[in-house]
Amino acid sequence: MAKKEKKVSAKGRLKSESQVLTMEDLLKLEGLEKLGFKKGQEVKGKITTIKNKAIYIDIGGKTDAIVMGKEFEFVKDYINDLKIGDEIEVQVKSPENDKGQILVSIRGAASGYGWNYFKEKEKSGGEVMVFAKELNRGGAVVIAPFGFFGFIPGSQIGTKFDGDPEKMIGKKIKTKVLEVDQAKNRLVFSERLVSEPEKVGEEVGAIENLKIGDVFEADIVRVEPFGVFVRVNFDNKGTPLNLEGLVHISEISWEKVSELSSLYKTKDKIKIKLISKDEGRLQFSIKRLSDDPWEKIENKYPKDKETEGEVVRLANFGALVKLETGVEGLIHISKLTGGVSLKEGDKVSVYIESIDVQKRKISLGIVETNKKNVIYK
Repeated sequence: MAKKEKKVSAKGRLKSESQVLTMEDLLKLEGLEKLGFKKGQEVKGKITTIKNKAIYIDIGGKTDAIVMGKEFEFVKDYINDLKIGDEIEVQVKSPENDKGQILVSIRGAASGYGWNYFKEKEKSGGEVMVFAKELNRGGAVVIAPFGFFGFIPGSQIGTKFDGDPEKMIGKKIKTKVLEVDQAKNRLVFSERLVSEPEKVGEEVGAIENLKIGDVFEADIVRVEPFGVFVRVNFDNKGTPLNLEGLVHISEISWEKVSELSSLYKTKDKIKIKLISKDEGRLQFSIKRLSDDPWEKIENKYPKDKETEGEVVRLANFGALVKLETGVEGLIHISKLTGGVSLKEGDKVSVYIESIDVQKRKISLGIVETNKKNVIYK
């Protein structure tokens, strides 16, 4: 009968002479647990070393955690303000890479610091150096300190760049902070406040004297897919203004507009109406020079009224019929049966089924015109 093996003591005797214990086994035998981290875990640590391309942070692991590579480049402006011994919150990106290192990110800490930095710059009027990365909707997207993305509107680009955002791309630009909205993740800069502050100051005074509803003759300076940029040279009394603003595509016409380049060209002269000057940004309208066709529309098109319209678009849900400029109604697909065939450009007799003024929707029926067809009211 084989002898029973002696039990191993809790103090760490080997189960067999050939078995090798790991460091984790030894720690457990001493009543200790291995301190591990999970990806995404947020912990606090203390900075131990700052180098040119890496920063080391003691977070209580086997080795110091490291911020390096893209993570380091992203927050290098923030790192410039850190020193050894500072406590900082980090997020674990990799508990242990192939070199046994703990990789962490400090973007969260940098973000809070960055927003406070820009708010202070907005308040003090201090300059901020940014890098113009790409064009976007009438301006330039820029990379600001602390890895933040911001925007310079075309209206905030001075004569140094001919007011053209494209001429800024790939360059470092001196700016001032125009707007900071952390809740909307919005950061707006102005190049003009640096390059031509006196001119901007004059414009601010001129804008204050403008009244909502004023009508001007303006020159088109640029046509974009989303709207038309215009310059107002004089007010109605002949006083020089030289102010720029935007007519958004939604303010071009009471009808739907999809292609502006076919309607307007640079240097065209147009009449516009001032509808907003919030935060010094001028917003104009062309369509509001005429009355809104939807005003009192229920009086003009009461229920069951018969009228004539033109088919302007066919869709899988029905036919859109233009009743007048800016007013369209829908013949639902369910009514286009029994031999009814329509095509774009057709004139059609319709009647008003219902109107939703708030949603600007009109439901139409087809008036019987040929008793041989199943077209009925």
